[in-house]
Order: sequence, then structure tokens, then C-alpha cells
Amino acid sequence: MANITTRMLAPFRGWRVAMKRTGVDGRQRVTWIAVGPGGPPCLSGCDPGNCAPSRAVRAQLRIPIYLELAQSMTEPGPGGGGLRNSIYRRVTRSHRRMTASRRFLYSLAVPLGLGIIRLWWATCRVVKVEGQEHLDAALAKAPSLVPCFWHQHQLFCGKYLLDQAGLTRAAGQQRIKVGWLISPSVDGELGAMMVRRIGGHVIRGSSTSSGALALRDYYQALVKEDVSPVITPDGPRGPRFEFKPGAILLAQMSGRPIVPMAYAASRAWLIKWDKFVVPYPFSRIAIAVGAPRYVPRVTDAAAIERMQGELKAELKNLYHVARAAL
Repeated sequence: MANITTRMLAPFRGWRVAMKRTGVDGRQRVTWIAVGPGGPPCLSGCDPGNCAPSRAVRAQLRIPIYLELAQSMTEPGPGGGGLRNSIYRRVTRSHRRMTASRRFLYSLAVPLGLGIIRLWWATCRVVKVEGQEHLDAALAKAPSLVPCFWHQHQLFCGKYLLDQAGLTRAAGQQRIKVGWLISPSVDGELGAMMVRRIGGHVIRGSSTSSGALALRDYYQALVKEDVSPVITPDGPRGPRFEFKPGAILLAQMSGRPIVPMAYAASRAWLIKWDKFVVPYPFSRIAIAVGAPRYVPRVTDAAAIERMQGELKAELKNLYHVARAAL
């Protein structure tokens, strides 16, 4: 017999996700499905009165998994926390297992990868940070915020935030706790281990596969745990320089500000679809931080679309500010 349990799904008021447990090949299999307000769960097809807010959301919630796989990836790391208290403790799309041999290989790959990144950081010199006062002003009002920069600017915008995390406030507390969204898959564990090692906090989820659930986990980290989750509005797959609404929705829900950032290098390689910026060794780096942007709780779709255009233009302008500072 299938066992149905439900839990509330933020931010869709009145909607729930239902968890259906069944036996498959001697193991427990789980399916998460959307449930309308007051309606029963529907596994295949639904009428307009009993369906999820959109087909995309329904697709995001119907994720079959094996429980023991997800549970093997919930161990917190010493450098920055484990998984959030979320559906990802039980749900992942991958059927691959975190074996002892795979974990051993990851333990070798992580120090090697981090060594290369740290060496790259060390060979480049940050000559200017424009707009440091904007970050100071945002942190003076709240312990967390929403750092936002293009996917191509992760290498040194991320380093800047980690450097800020290494500082302390007057009360001796960490100045800012920085978090990254990492896939809940077995492969994602490699990225999670690296983030913990450099002092970041890990939020396990997928903006492409389970966007609504990732938004909920972002909110919990931001408001309840004072973690500032990095958002790349055109990531992880593009289109390049298209500002998706996730950061705006998160700022609206949480009351925390969006702080846009960009960086420029004197010389750099541009790699892959997003023209990811990899500075040449011994390049000069300039970073620009924009003014905090607060989103009112009551904001309609037209206003959100307008903010997307404004923030897109702001990120472009910050790049030019950084470029001029070199």
C-alpha cells in the first residue's frame, strides 16, 4: 500500500507537496507531487481546479528517488554546514551512490582543485574595490543579504565575499556568512566539499530541476540562518546576461536587499557559454559593488519585470565602473 504524507510548500500559499511511498525492488521509492488547496494529490493529469500553479512547478516536484542515496549525502562538513533542513535531505534525481571509492577520489580531487584556485587568486592583485560602503550599509541593517553577479564573474566576486566572511564585526561575530547552491546529486558533493573547505555554506538544491524548492531553501538560509546566498541571475545555463526573477522574488519574500557586484581584469580568457572570466596570471583586478536594492513585499508582475531590466543595466554599469578603475 502506498503511504501518502504532505508538507507545506513555500512560497505557494495553500499548496502542499504530497510524498507517496511505495516499494520498488525491495527498496523504498518516493514521489513528490503537487496538491491543490483542499484537493487530493494527483499523479497523472489534473483539472484546472486541482493542479499546481504551473506545469513547470509540477514537473519540479515530481522527483523519484531512493532514500538511502540522499541520506548518504546529508553529513555536515566542518567548514561551513551541511544541507539545509529541506526536502533535499530525502530527494535527489540521481540514482548513483556515494561509494567509499568515490568519496576517496573526491577527497583527493578537492585539495588539488582548491590549490589551483588559490594559486590563481594569489597571482592576481586586487587593486581597487569600488562601492565597499554599499556592502557596509546593507550589513548594518541586517545580518544577511542577497549577493548578485553574473555567472561569468564568480571567480573574484566570490573571493571578495569570502574575504569579507573572514572579517569579524565589533561583537566578534563573523561579518558575513556566504552560501552557494550546490546540486543534491552525487557529483554535486564534490562542489559541496570545496565550498565547505574555503569557508562557505552549502545550500543543496537545483535551480533548474527544483526551482521552487531551491527558493524555499534559499529563504530559510537567508532569514533563519543569516547566510547570504550567492545568486547568479543568468546561471547556471543561461541565456547569458538575462536577469531571471529568482533574486527579486527572494528579496521580496525575505525583506533582505539585493547587492549587485561585478569585476574586471586587466587581461583574461573568456570561457564557455557565459564567457566565464579567467584572469591571466599576474593580472590586475577591480571589483565594483552596487547600492543595496530592496524589494517591497507588495510587488506586482509588471514591477518585477521592470526591476529585472534595471538590475540587468546595473550589473552592466558596475562592470564598466570596475573596468575604469583598473
